[in-house]
Amino acid sequence: MAEHEPQNSDALRGVRAVVVGLGASGRAAATVLADVGARVTVAVPDAQQAEEADLPPGVDVIADADPERLAERVGQRDPDVLVASPGVPPRHPVLARAPAAGVAVWSEVELAWRVDRPGTQWLTLTGTNGKTTTVGMLAAQLAAAGWHAPEVGNVGTPISTTVLDARAGGRRLDGLAVELSSFQLHYTHSLSPVASACLNITDDHLDWHGSAEGYWADKARVYTGTRVACVYNAADDATMRMVEQAEVVEGARAVGFTLQAPRVAQLGIVESHLVDRALIGNRQTHGQVLAELSDLAHLAPDGGAVPPHVVANALAAAALARAAGVNPEHVAQGLRAYRGGPHRIERVAQVDGVAYVDDSKATNAHAAAASLASVEEGHAVWIAGGLAKGARFDELVSARADRLRAVVVIGVDPEPILDALARHAPQIPHVRIDPSEHEVMTAAVSAAARLAQPGDVVLLAPACASMDQFTSYAHRGDAFAAAARALAADG
Repeated sequence: MAEHEPQNSDALRGVRAVVVGLGASGRAAATVLADVGARVTVAVPDAQQAEEADLPPGVDVIADADPERLAERVGQRDPDVLVASPGVPPRHPVLARAPAAGVAVWSEVELAWRVDRPGTQWLTLTGTNGKTTTVGMLAAQLAAAGWHAPEVGNVGTPISTTVLDARAGGRRLDGLAVELSSFQLHYTHSLSPVASACLNITDDHLDWHGSAEGYWADKARVYTGTRVACVYNAADDATMRMVEQAEVVEGARAVGFTLQAPRVAQLGIVESHLVDRALIGNRQTHGQVLAELSDLAHLAPDGGAVPPHVVANALAAAALARAAGVNPEHVAQGLRAYRGGPHRIERVAQVDGVAYVDDSKATNAHAAAASLASVEEGHAVWIAGGLAKGARFDELVSARADRLRAVVVIGVDPEPILDALARHAPQIPHVRIDPSEHEVMTAAVSAAARLAQPGDVVLLAPACASMDQFTSYAHRGDAFAAAARALAADG
């Protein structure tokens, strides 16, 4: 693949573009398309949704609750391109009919790449878990090096919004620390980042992708077009296979990260040092110290050891930053500056000798397993469940049953959790919260408090998505924290 830069946005002037679905990325895409002179239509199931979206003047709206009729009406517009919001799956008739009609389908990420100014250094990462922490660490390292390079993408700020704001303000973006979901990658085609990473992969979002193979293939797209370094997890063979199969720019290198002593072409740990043996000139015989484990001490729960997955995230972020030319002192400075985000193994209350820990961000089995591993054996009262998205939890429960004192199951889809408990931890007591319960988290925390003993941890690490009973994982975590603090106040 030849090296290339984003296209000139003038190429989109007059293009007939339909944005499929709204939400933050859909609104951003419509705004950017209107700004560059495209003829923009938004296709949604509900006209009120479009009315509330505060779309730019001149943006047309097609609204129809019937997906087939919506697809027919979109087709009547004879669009040149569809821009798909992440929440709209490929099987939706509007998107499914596009290939046969010869209509291109882009993600909002693809659109942002095409309208960005040449010279912006894109550093992209994906993975089932750890994306938001890693992109935050990366952005902090870039900031320490003096870059104007915000964290964008799946982390919350649409990329095209950042690109448009920079264009409007006449400011140059030095780079972008880009978190990408599998949904966003599915319709991303021409992106050519400086460096890219897949942190790990376990089955997730199978309802959207249709199969584990489809999910894997979309995650692997992160490496396509990479120019300098494809960063992979040496402990996850699947990420190495992604790199081996990726179509990259000639000269791009594979760079592994490991919690062991690094081999040549890896970043890893030597005693208490984070060491680079990949992105230095004398890597055959030497390593470059980038930071110390003590630079991550503020991210350890309650002053304990830094969790292994946090160290792995730091190494991945450092590899991306180093591929972009960031100096070792700025890696260390950025890691010290990074404060972490809410709802990630965050202690929110202490009541009668029991700690209440919010890890609502643990929305799949892999993340929940890492969270449970941080609790001493037999001391976790685990609050689990939600929207399973087609996943099963046998491996999770089997591997972490030794950590459990009890389980409180929430959500409208409890069967996958309950089935795994029956198979692999029948001796562990559990309570199911009725899905019709109005104050579900208050009920869950109260049940957990009755099951817990002094020295235990009531851990919200649901292993499931939140949208069955909450608006987001943050809403779920906030509800847990409020319930735990109310318990403390009552005590």
